[in-house]
Amino acid sequence: MKLAFNVEDKPKLPQLIAFAFQQMLAIMAATIAVPMIIGNGLTPAAAMFGAGVGTLTYQLFTRFKSPVFLGSSFAFLGSMFAAFAGASSMYLGWAGLILGAIFAGLVYVVIALIIKGVGVNWIQKLMPAVVIGPTVAIIGLSLAGNAVGDLMTADAGGSVYVAIICGLVTLFVTMLCSTYGKRMVKLIPFIMGILAGYAVASVFTVIGLVSGNDALKVIDFSVFASYMLPDGMVSLRTFFSLPDLTFVGAFKGLAELDGTYIATVFVAYVPVAFVVFAEHIADHKNLSSIIERDLLSDPGLDKTLLGDGVGSMVGAFFGGCPNTTYGESIGCVAITGNASVSSITTAAFGCIIFSFITPLVAFVDSIPACVMGGVCIALYGFIAVSGLKMLQQVDLGQNRNLFTASVILIAGIGGLTISFGAVTLTAVACAIILGILTNWILSKEGK
Repeated sequence: MKLAFNVEDKPKLPQLIAFAFQQMLAIMAATIAVPMIIGNGLTPAAAMFGAGVGTLTYQLFTRFKSPVFLGSSFAFLGSMFAAFAGASSMYLGWAGLILGAIFAGLVYVVIALIIKGVGVNWIQKLMPAVVIGPTVAIIGLSLAGNAVGDLMTADAGGSVYVAIICGLVTLFVTMLCSTYGKRMVKLIPFIMGILAGYAVASVFTVIGLVSGNDALKVIDFSVFASYMLPDGMVSLRTFFSLPDLTFVGAFKGLAELDGTYIATVFVAYVPVAFVVFAEHIADHKNLSSIIERDLLSDPGLDKTLLGDGVGSMVGAFFGGCPNTTYGESIGCVAITGNASVSSITTAAFGCIIFSFITPLVAFVDSIPACVMGGVCIALYGFIAVSGLKMLQQVDLGQNRNLFTASVILIAGIGGLTISFGAVTLTAVACAIILGILTNWILSKEGK
């Protein structure tokens, strides 16, 4: 595809702010979902701060050559729960989150050093297009249930039909702006779609509040009061507040650390890091096909791994959540044709600033699931199609390729997972491992 803005391009300031805000909206729902799921004092504001700092760290390691945003990783949810389950206090749990992210990040650092020494050719042979293409496709397809589930959810308990209407308005406005929009509108379809969906949801909700019809309530406006009026009155916290950064509480838990707990955290985090490594490669191969540059060669897989690993450590230090590359961000690049690293970097700074501004945090948290579901149908769909496009260069007339792609797609879409105690190999991880084995076993086919 022809990019509107290439990696090194720098849009004008008004455009840059709009593009950054769009990236933030694309990644925000998933980024703040992780701390909300984990609880135990973790906050969306701190996760936003951690994602912003983690992304800047990644950009520094990749020399601002890779338009990737890092956000809270869902793959480590089980690991984070384990860190709290084995902790004698919340503060020790916070220390465990940082310690776990360091363990996981070090896995990336070690792999990066190995790749630095031996190169990336073995990656290309291990994971050719017939393996990576279907894997990228199932990354998008495996999220389809989340998108549709959100589409059918009204945060304030309203009717599923009203939620679907709001979500479809968001989806169609996004598609229409991306396809027929002029100039700037074409480049910010997600902002237009989300604002349109939010506006429709607001109308339904207000009518529901006035008429007492609960079926029309989509947005939970009480979110604003909980953030901006925590004590029931206007104060400085109504406008600005300091995020509850993880390291502050973690320092209080250091005295409780012992060998048993450290071993528990190590076992919970390290195996998952190897799983996320496979997804890291798939995401960067996908993005490479979109921007028509091989990111595994320049800036290099060793640099992207170091950026991801250290960025994850830094993100958890501030926000508690290990970070990972975001498919939503890659989908945003694919749909808008904007691969400018300046936009990603500005979005990272935006997340940091937003985490201090209470009304903005409240607004993002108030965006109903159905609206984000409408956007995610487009985002996840683009990820899936990007993977399938990689198969265009593959000869599916050969049984080796046909079976490899088939195994990955069915295992991934079917949700094959394998658990080893507290460690679970995700469907994506199982699919790519099975695909690699299939491709290797059938490597002599046709010779």
